[in-house]
Amino acid sequence: MTSYRTIFLSDLHLGMRGCQAERVLDFVRHHQAERWVLVGDVVDGWALTRSWTWQQVHNDVVQKLLREVRKGAEMVYVPGNHDGAARQFIGLTFGGILVQRDWVHTTADGKQLLVLHGDEFDGVVRLAPWLSRVGARAYEVSLALNTVVARVRERMGKPYWSLAAALKDRTKRALQYIDRFEEAVAARAVEAGVDGVVCGHIHRPELRDVVTEAGATLYANCGDWVENCTALVEHHDGRLEIVRWTGPIQRAASEPSGDGVRHSVADLAPRLALGAEAAGLGLDTGALLGTDR
Repeated sequence: MTSYRTIFLSDLHLGMRGCQAERVLDFVRHHQAERWVLVGDVVDGWALTRSWTWQQVHNDVVQKLLREVRKGAEMVYVPGNHDGAARQFIGLTFGGILVQRDWVHTTADGKQLLVLHGDEFDGVVRLAPWLSRVGARAYEVSLALNTVVARVRERMGKPYWSLAAALKDRTKRALQYIDRFEEAVAARAVEAGVDGVVCGHIHRPELRDVVTEAGATLYANCGDWVENCTALVEHHDGRLEIVRWTGPIQRAASEPSGDGVRHSVADLAPRLALGAEAAGLGLDTGALLGTDR
């Protein structure tokens, strides 16, 4: 069990066919932190409206995160665009989970980091949501192929590799968009007067200084659990690091699902601020989170 001061997770996309939920669960089982920060798109509401893809392992991820809170860890949830319905809970705390539109994290060595998902800097999402949704469908097609490739590689004993990420790295327009996104997010941090920014959204893990017209700042992108399977972690001395979790999954069959405590739907769903997403989709929150059975 590896211990950190803070673990930042972004873009889990639970409910999407290409989500690497087993790897998320394996990562959480092998790491502990004083504080967990969920940087948006924990649940993919867009995907769930098109096709119901919610497996037991998705329940297990949610329950495992809730268990960390029960064990005393702090948890901050910054919703993204794919779980945007949860933004109606902004400013509220449920069972120790604080829901925020954005948030300032102070590291052990005193640095202030602005935490946000990042979708507000994506012109396609902000100005034409319908166009972004069309792109999301094409993206899911590439992820379907990615799933086949990943299974073959796992049977061959090779580490996880993302076809979708490889295609993105070879697309000039995608790389240009990523550069513009990083500059826009970094500029926001400079304007806010903080030492850096932590975000997600574009499924591109990164940890470096970015120079903009407004000045230079630290840019940290958590990555995702669809293409890259990465997390941003803060060591107990304040150092930041990108951790990749692409090795063989150590399945813990003996570990029970959930946190060992029965929760009512009214208690459990708001605690992770997912009740709003489920209600917006017309879904039963008890079935979504595997409770009240």
